[in-house]
Amino acid sequence: MSAQDAVAALKRLGLPNYEARVFVALQELGAGTAQAVSDRSDVPRSQVYGAADELAERGLVEVVESSPKEYRPVDLATARDLLTERLDRERSRAFENLEAIQATGSDHSKGQDVSTLRGRQPIDDRIVSLVEDADAFVVLVAPEGDSLSERVTASLRDAAARGRRVTVLTADRSVNDRFADDPVQVVVMSEDNPADFAGRALMVDDSTVLLAVETDDDPLGEEAMWTADSRIGGILAQFMQSGMDSGTDHEDAGE
Repeated sequence: MSAQDAVAALKRLGLPNYEARVFVALQELGAGTAQAVSDRSDVPRSQVYGAADELAERGLVEVVESSPKEYRPVDLATARDLLTERLDRERSRAFENLEAIQATGSDHSKGQDVSTLRGRQPIDDRIVSLVEDADAFVVLVAPEGDSLSERVTASLRDAAARGRRVTVLTADRSVNDRFADDPVQVVVMSEDNPADFAGRALMVDDSTVLLAVETDDDPLGEEAMWTADSRIGGILAQFMQSGMDSGTDHEDAGE
């Protein structure tokens, strides 16, 4: 990693630009005067003093009372702990503030619109939320066992325990074992089933649908669209039901 990369990483951890550059320069120097730090970091000397004093306030730098004054970085392990603690505090404070101002009126996560999501965890969160809202039935298309996280699996079990009709369609026979002790119907489709799996899909009741596909060029790995209690959800649900009926009929005919 270059000094520039180290500066960028420290900025992502919350250090301002000059402080990050001064801290990296001190790591390279071991200790140094404002002039030496300025020469190494390209931070104007007049700005080094303020940045170094801020770093000292954070506990990341020692001030050597010499003439001229010198600065020395603390041990890297100590710096790591201090920055991690600071990041945790800021993260907690940020989300406490967000929770305080979060809309408490109508639930804007549900409605007639179509929304998109990126990333396995946010998509799992949405699947769990939609399953929890089921009134009658849930159908989840999970091509492989890895398609079912522990949270999604638990939400399906809970829905079945509440009397909802829960069906999982998969090409992975191991999914059967996962629900062996639960009132969840698992339909294992054969590899030659014409209803090929493009990704995960969820249908809840008659008008809530989520469709997800893996994206190799996306670092988050998966992208999804979903709609709840909407006309387009009803249309998509009919298409899903038709495809599933065709697939299961094909399975029955092959038996």
